[in-house]
Amino acid sequence: MSIEVRNVTRAFGKFHAIRNINLTVPTGQFLALLGPSGSGKTTLLRIIAGLDRADEGSVFIDGQDATAQGARGRNVGFVFQHYALFRHMTVFENVAFGLRVRPRARRPSEEQIRKRVDELLTLVQLDFLSNRLPSQLSGGQRQRVALARALAVEPAVLLLDEPFGALDAKVRQELRSWLRRLHDEIGLTSVFVTHDQEEALELADRVVIFDHGVIEQDGTPEEVVEHPATAFVANFVGRVNVFHGRLESGKAFFGAVVIDHPTPANGTTRAEGYARPHELDVTLEDVGGGLWATLTHASPAGALVKVDLSDAEGKILHAEISREMFDSLGVGQGERVYVRPRRLRVFARE
Repeated sequence: MSIEVRNVTRAFGKFHAIRNINLTVPTGQFLALLGPSGSGKTTLLRIIAGLDRADEGSVFIDGQDATAQGARGRNVGFVFQHYALFRHMTVFENVAFGLRVRPRARRPSEEQIRKRVDELLTLVQLDFLSNRLPSQLSGGQRQRVALARALAVEPAVLLLDEPFGALDAKVRQELRSWLRRLHDEIGLTSVFVTHDQEEALELADRVVIFDHGVIEQDGTPEEVVEHPATAFVANFVGRVNVFHGRLESGKAFFGAVVIDHPTPANGTTRAEGYARPHELDVTLEDVGGGLWATLTHASPAGALVKVDLSDAEGKILHAEISREMFDSLGVGQGERVYVRPRRLRVFARE
């Protein structure tokens, strides 16, 4: 089922958590709400879920106005960061809970409940732990129980708030792949909140980036990485090197680097250029369009070598080059190399 948010605003006193948000999630899409803490993403998720009310605006689910409905009437499944499992209930009973508390007229029979729970525990690969208590499970297993419980009531929409935030890196990575496969298998419309860029870019079909209660960019993972709409997005998504320069006569000047760029109508002359670490060429000779820097640290683990460099002003630059290229340079700590950005994303700054 689709989700549509129209002109939604929510304030807490004088603080506006979100301002005039418009967003549509088509049926079957996996959408990530990404942004720093306090940017408004969880507030929006709770409003979609019916756990909070907007001060202004509307929420539509499958084309129907759900603004006045509470969470129970919206048919959404919600997964919290800290599992929120009932500690005194077994895995089986935790998953069955949402079915057992339905009004009698809509409550499945005991046989139907058992069949549904068994199917879900098999789906999340926990059928062999149905009689365990949450305290007897690992963090990753608890989160899968929480997902199974959310799916038990057959929600139209699955909402996840930092679902892997309490887990260690290896378990997070495993559950990401598992959740993406589960989403594709079931075909739900899913929205999840995260501040983990890697998580959002790996899992989502589409990423919406928030800052200070507004949407900075809405696009595919490739679009937000390769074509950031604002300087905030360029700086927030992925690791970047920032070059400071000026705008003049239709060009952006960053030392020896000169790029065509329209001069703003408001007369702004300051510019910032953003380059990803893998977009820096590192050579032994001055090839033009770059600067000299000193190697301060290298991490030659794996196929890519991460290199830290210090320019003449002491500013640190981060580059990523192939192991073969690093070996061919033959440089060590304290030696000079020439650094040239192959690409700069330029933004005017007031």
